[in-house]
This record gives sequence, structure tokens and C-alpha cells, in this order.
Amino acid sequence: MDPLAAAIDQGTSSTRFLVFNTKTAQLISHHQVELKQHFPKEGWVEADPREIMNTVHECLEKTCQKLAQLSVDVSRIKAVGVTNQRETTLVWDKETGEPLYNAIVWLDLRTQSTVERLISKTPGRSKNHLKHKTGLPISTYFSAVKLCWLLDNVEAVRQAVLSKRALFGTVDSWIIWSLTGGRDGGVHITDVSNASRTLLFDIHSLDWDPELCSFFDVPMEILPAVRSSSEIYGRMRSGLLAGVPISGCLGDQSAALVGQMCFEEGQAKNTYGTGCFLLRNTGTKPVMSEHGLITTIAYKLGRDKPAYYALEGSVAIAGAVIRWLRDNMCIVQSSSEIEQLAAEAGTSYGCYFVPAFSGLYAPYWEPSARGIICGLTQFTNRSHLAFAALEAVCFQTREILDAMNQDCCIPLPVLGVDGGMTGNRLLMQLQADILCIPVVRPSMSETTALGAAMAAGAAEGVEVWNLNPDQLPEVTAERYQPQINTQESELRFARWKKAVQKSMNWETSETSCTSNGVDDERRPLLVPGPHQSGPLRLAAGIRLSPHGTGHRAGSGDETDPGASERTGLVKVLLI
Repeated sequence: MDPLAAAIDQGTSSTRFLVFNTKTAQLISHHQVELKQHFPKEGWVEADPREIMNTVHECLEKTCQKLAQLSVDVSRIKAVGVTNQRETTLVWDKETGEPLYNAIVWLDLRTQSTVERLISKTPGRSKNHLKHKTGLPISTYFSAVKLCWLLDNVEAVRQAVLSKRALFGTVDSWIIWSLTGGRDGGVHITDVSNASRTLLFDIHSLDWDPELCSFFDVPMEILPAVRSSSEIYGRMRSGLLAGVPISGCLGDQSAALVGQMCFEEGQAKNTYGTGCFLLRNTGTKPVMSEHGLITTIAYKLGRDKPAYYALEGSVAIAGAVIRWLRDNMCIVQSSSEIEQLAAEAGTSYGCYFVPAFSGLYAPYWEPSARGIICGLTQFTNRSHLAFAALEAVCFQTREILDAMNQDCCIPLPVLGVDGGMTGNRLLMQLQADILCIPVVRPSMSETTALGAAMAAGAAEGVEVWNLNPDQLPEVTAERYQPQINTQESELRFARWKKAVQKSMNWETSETSCTSNGVDDERRPLLVPGPHQSGPLRLAAGIRLSPHGTGHRAGSGDETDPGASERTGLVKVLLI
């Protein structure tokens, strides 16, 4: 019987446990549990660390039950890997094992004032001041600024740091520490791919950097030990998998790169999840972008193996825009309806949607941007809006692919894709049309979890998965060829870029006040919501946020995000 390797895939909106055959890469069984996100204020996104671990344990238990039903002995599982939403930041008490605050999710915008303060103390007020060491701009996206906020604003965190009880980590660190014993000997580690997303890690020396930690006022003793992406970190302490080594750890996008088997320089993949992330393997030497991309560590598959680097284009909102149309605008009842709804129109009819709910990431790194829908006419309906939302995902990918081609000087001839949204065939065809290159989707779409399982199974001391190129399994794929002419593609892309420019500079540190002291920029106009009778009415150029409100992120407004949905009102900005 072939040995098996498994992966915990902890994402922004769900947790999964998946088991693979190490010889064929076939998915044997899996279980998924949705993870609730918390929005305590506009622009804030949190997750409960206890809920994260509850979902992990439930997935482990349910998958083992499914294996038993399939007459598969769980003792065949020889290794477990962990892959996770990156940048999401946690601090917990190592003595009690309790989190000291909710996890601050990578999408969260509360740290914008922290970012501005940090940038203001750099020479030339440059957001790229630390890029030569980290590969990253100073942005709300990365962990260090979230940790700064926790240290500045949460008394429990400050006290735990002073009393030497605090541990910091991204989600991988929290999961591995908890599963290997927690306060009873849990292993506090991370891997190079996750460490490279913190702004505290030198991607050249492959270690935490004292100068970077000093810049952010982060005590180094709370940081996890940095290990390779493939080695035995510890063993499961309880449950049916007790004793099984945890031997793989990769940030989700790095795991997808491994799962797509992009082991050669120049190979690339694009993952369509909550956000959208295009990574291109640049080999064992980092390439510093001149066009708005970031440089990150792709993987290091063994203690004595070299680190491989990647250029990355990060898009904050991809699948999240579909959830917004479903949950906030009530345009569809389920996300799966979007493809059919968009296909009914077959075009956006000149409507362009820039879903800059969390500002714009690559290649702009513009936190002042906010979502807009423009080009609306009386003819525009919900089908056109659904089509525009799918196009928005594709246009954002086109922007980062263009930047990547400029940095690498060699155009990418084909794009490998994965992630939940790739099941949408219309989206994949649109992507090929807008990129003007073929798009290839593997028939086995669980590449993120597969990558973590491969890393775990290949670890020294486990060695049930052979990563030599001639030993990798062949994967069948579906190929989408461009079906429109280049001129049409370029015209649509040019209009998209015009819309992007209109989305910028909505949020500024200065606000105007009316004579009665009310902030005019935040004054909402109430119009009938989409679930009331009558057509959906949106003003051209309205500013959109993830909760459908016109409030300023981080302003302290604690209006219930669901209130507008219950009252049948949508708030839009007066402009």
C-alpha cells in the first residue's frame, strides 16, 4: 500500500485537511470547515485563534472518519504539512496557551496610521526604505505593522511581553505550536516563506534582522525560530494521528507554487482565492522589482537545500468580490451563480468595477484607493455587474503579469492557475482573453494543500515523497486559449486602467467638516437596497467598501456591518 501524506490548509475563510497518495498525488479524502471572520470596525478583519484551532481539530477528526469509511488505515499517513494564510498576525501567552487578542488578518486596514508614522521616519519618506533587506514595501499588508499595533494598543500584549510570556507568530506558528503540545512543550517555529512576509526577516541572510526589529520596536525574543519548509519540526501530540511528524510548512502561495511543481526558474502560477497571487520562480537569487512587485522566498525544501525566491504580485480582492456581491448586495444567493449570471450578459456593457476594498496592492501599493463602479448607464443590470466583477479579477492579474514581464524581461508564455475560483470556466476564458496567452488549469485543483503535503513527505527522516523532476507525477490539465483579438483586449484593459486611476486618493488624512461639525466626506446617502422591490440603483463613481458602507476605514465607527442588510438600505458616498 502506498504511503500517504496530509496537509492542514488554513485559509482566510476556511480550514481543510487533505490526504494524498505520495506516489500518484491523488487526493484520497478531505474535510472542510468554514471559518468565521470578524469585522469589529470598518476596515478591521479578525479571526478568533481558538476558532482556528477548533476548525483544525474538526477537520482532522472528520477526515480520519472518512478514511475509515473508505477502509483506509490512518497509520498510512506518514507526515503532515501545514499551509496557511500569510501575514495574519497572532500573539499568545506561552504559559496559559491563550491568545491575547484576535488574529489580525492580512486584509486588515487598521494599521494605516501606523504605516504613515513608520514611513515618515524613513529618509525621504519612502515606503520602499526596507525593501533591500525584506523585498517588501512598508504596508498594512505585512505582519510587523500589525504587531506594532498590538504592542501599542493591547494592554494584555504589552504586559505579556514585559513578563516574557508572549509569543508572536503567523497562523502556521500558532497551529504547529498548538498541535505539538502547546504550553506543554509546543514547538515555536515558522518557515522561511512565512518569515519573509513579516518585514522583520532578512531574505538574504535568512534570519530575523536586529535592525528591522529595532525599526518596528519588536522584541526579538517573541519571534519563532526560522526553519526550512521541509524538515521534521515536531510530532502530533494527540488524536488518531498522535506521533505523526509535522514536517512541512509553507505559506499558502508558496505551497501552491510547489503544488504546481514550478521548480524551475521562470515558471509561474496564479492562485485565485480571497485575493489573487501571481508568483514566478526566480531561482536561487532574489530579483528586486522595479515595477511594483515584491520579492519573497518561495521555499527552502530542506535544511541543507538552497532557498528559492519568487517575484510576487499580490491582489487583495478576488474571490472576496464575489462574496461581496452575494452577502452585501444580494445580487446572487450563492457564489456558484455568478458564472451563469455573468454569462447571461456576455459583456459588462462598458461597466468597470475596481474592488479596492482594502486599497490597491501590487503594482500600486496605494492604501488611499477605494472600490468604485463606473461606466454605469440606465441599461446596466446585475448581469453586467457580475461580468464586470469577473473581469476585474482578470484585469488585476493582467496588471501584475505586465509588471512581472518587465522585471524579468522575458514574457511569460503560459499561465498555470489554481484556487477555488478556477472552477469558473467563464473566468478562466476571460483571463486567457485579457492576458492574450493560454491559461492552464490542473485537473487536480488542490495544489496549495498538495504542495504542503509534498514538502512534508519529502522531509529528511520521512522521505515518502520524491521531488526529483523525473519522479514527479504527470498531471492532466485543461487549457484555455485566447479567443478575442489583441486590439479588443488592449482597449478593454486601457479602460480598466482609467477606472483604477479614478479609484485612488479617496482616503486622506485630512477631512473636511460641515458647519455643524459633521465630516462631510463620510456623510452617507441611503438608497433602496437590492433585496427591495425595484432595480439596484448605484451612483456612477460610488466608493465601495467590503461592508457596503461609505465610512472611512479605521475611523472608529462601530456600526454593525450587517445593519444595512437588515434594514434594506445600502450606504453610498455623497460625491
